[in-house]
Amino acid sequence: MTAAVLYGKEDLKVEQVPVPTLSPDEVLIRIKAALTCGTDLKVYRQGYHARMIKPPAIFGHELAGVVEEVGPEVRNIRTGMRVVAANSAPCGECRYCLRDRANLCDRLLFNNGAYAEYIRIPGPIVRQNLLEIPDHIDFVDAALVEPLACVLRGLEETGLQRNDVVAIIGMGPVGLMFIRLAKLKGARVIAVGKRHSQLVAAQRMGADEVVDATLTEDVVAEVRKLTRNGGADVAVEAVGTPQTWEWAANMVHRGGTVNFFGGCPSGSTVQLDTSLLHYSEITLKASFHHTPKYIRKALESISRGEIHSRDFITGEAPLSGLPELLRHMVNRNGDLKTAILP
Repeated sequence: MTAAVLYGKEDLKVEQVPVPTLSPDEVLIRIKAALTCGTDLKVYRQGYHARMIKPPAIFGHELAGVVEEVGPEVRNIRTGMRVVAANSAPCGECRYCLRDRANLCDRLLFNNGAYAEYIRIPGPIVRQNLLEIPDHIDFVDAALVEPLACVLRGLEETGLQRNDVVAIIGMGPVGLMFIRLAKLKGARVIAVGKRHSQLVAAQRMGADEVVDATLTEDVVAEVRKLTRNGGADVAVEAVGTPQTWEWAANMVHRGGTVNFFGGCPSGSTVQLDTSLLHYSEITLKASFHHTPKYIRKALESISRGEIHSRDFITGEAPLSGLPELLRHMVNRNGDLKTAILP
């Protein structure tokens, strides 16, 4: 089969590799759509991911497709079924799983290999995070399940209420998903970004106000002014830089909640005003990954038509074009997601 194999830092080759063989509890999927994402771009740029992928390996993790082969121990999955698979599964037995924090599972199993014609789905994912796609959902829409599950969990963690004001920093696909979901909850949204095209997309998603960080001398002051209440109820950071983390922490008013959703580079530090945090009782949270519950919630959200691929997919490309596409993305071209169609 044809697959994109990562050998190291910005070293990606599209080549012929064997079709994966299955263990008795595994499933083979013929991939119909795989999506690019910021995490895959980070992996491409650094050449590895400590927990998710060690080269040489096929990578990519947002996918949907058709079941090609089923191991003899697999139940309730049949050949020809249209399915979406998450990129991980928890053990269900460790202290985190037992406390409803399966995203922090001690033995969280990750799976990569979406940038290929076929992908092997390990047994734990088959049992917990392999879902049938309803007939009215196409493959590209279904492939949004994994990132949407992370966003759904992140938003729920903030405790956002109807009529709250939420400031969202970062207008990539994740930030735009936060906008759409926050509007569905009845919140007022202030979007903060740096690219005109993405701020236009933010308005299309329903943002009530937009702040262009490249044209504003003091982003925090501008957001506070737009809240009409001295700060937002909730701030979501969806970029992953120390500066934007600090912005988020200073955008909320007394009793506000900050979600550091974007992961900063390893070793990063931020400066926080301890007096502000203490006397204003500001809650700081960080959201990582998803759980099986949110994978299901994400598919349900897509099924209801709340999230559409047309709002996030800015292009399509064949598998052979992936290396050039990632080189293009490294230059921060402003595109959102590209659908890779093997």
